[in-house]
Amino acid sequence: MFFVASIAAGAINTLAGGGGLITFPLLMLVVAPVTADATSAVALLSAYPTALWRTRGQLTGVLGHRWLWLLLIPSLLGGLLGALLLSRTGDRNFVEFVPWLVVLATFIILLRPILVRRREGDSSRPDFTAAWWPVVMAIIFVVALYGGYFGAGIGILMIGALSFISPGDIRHVVALKNLLTGCLRGVAVIVLVLEGNVDWKYGAPMTLGGLVGGYLGGLVSHRANRVVVRWIVTGIGFGVAAYYFWKLYGPAVMRVGGE
Repeated sequence: MFFVASIAAGAINTLAGGGGLITFPLLMLVVAPVTADATSAVALLSAYPTALWRTRGQLTGVLGHRWLWLLLIPSLLGGLLGALLLSRTGDRNFVEFVPWLVVLATFIILLRPILVRRREGDSSRPDFTAAWWPVVMAIIFVVALYGGYFGAGIGILMIGALSFISPGDIRHVVALKNLLTGCLRGVAVIVLVLEGNVDWKYGAPMTLGGLVGGYLGGLVSHRANRVVVRWIVTGIGFGVAAYYFWKLYGPAVMRVGGE
């Protein structure tokens, strides 16, 4: 059951994020919250390498450029600090901000064709002046900090942030999201593993499932029409937001803590 769940979650994470909504509640049935969070993160991390491999063509013209480091460095730092914060405090109050952040990011993705001026040829090169880079780096850092600390809907938030950075095809944005999110979650997982927060009895088979799911999700993302990908992403985003609105404001007896 955990293996199959991680396949579905890995595929969902590759397209947009929110796969933790499947794995975390299941793990909450058998382990403590922080352990479930860490084990879920480890299980779904394996989806990113296979997703990157399947979508590598969408990153053509991105890898090797210096501006990519201006996105990658704050992603790594944010993921590291977020994981340290989670490991040291275990505080879950940040969940109150999750649905609002995810709704905002999802609306950005939904309105992306109107808000973002696409370049001819669907270029993924940033389309703004150098003066905006500190603001962009700060936004990516905050998103990564959240991703290392909590992780719910991190893919949706990262796509929303990247929508104004990469003016091209939504598939370029999804591929870039997989790269940055995989890196920041990788740093976070290293911290959580070193802190002994992972239950490998469940984490090992779920990691294999996440690997399979990442490949399948990358296959869909690579071949799907850009409009279809955007609607899949927005559908997942609104689904993630609805889950957390229900979790926060629904009947207290029915609430389940989780990522």
